[in-house]
Amino acid sequence: MAYCFNFPLSSIVCLPLFFFLFVFSEEESEAAAATAEKAEVDARSIYVGNVDYACLPEEVQQHFQFCGTINRVTILTDSFGQPKGFAYVEFDEVEAVQNALLLNETELHGRPLKVCPKRTNIPGMKQSRGRHPFYPSYGKLPRFRRFLGYGYSPYY
Repeated sequence: MAYCFNFPLSSIVCLPLFFFLFVFSEEESEAAAATAEKAEVDARSIYVGNVDYACLPEEVQQHFQFCGTINRVTILTDSFGQPKGFAYVEFDEVEAVQNALLLNETELHGRPLKVCPKRTNIPGMKQSRGRHPFYPSYGKLPRFRRFLGYGYSPYY
């Protein structure tokens, strides 16, 4: 089976079906490889919460240096450049994550750190905040819709 397309130059290009299967399967395999690589990096990373706002990445690195070799320390900031109060630490080995988890509740700049393994986000999974998708507040309808189809009620 072959698919034919008309181009503006009125030339007809015919491509066999296996060409499309090859192109789509190659794109899917690249996406799967990128997802697998991200999951592997996340398995070597930890989340560090309750980080002091004045703390530098070098200080976080020095705090976790005995766990293993550190690739990267990332302290996230908001749109104004102010730290958000948490960080991610990426290690070379997966075993270093288990060592870093032992440092949970240790203090840095007088604040107890919360250390957890980093979660891998699943693309396309939206985190709901518990609201009903059709109404602004679940369980309480707007005044004009409460008794729509149920007749008149003087109490609402």
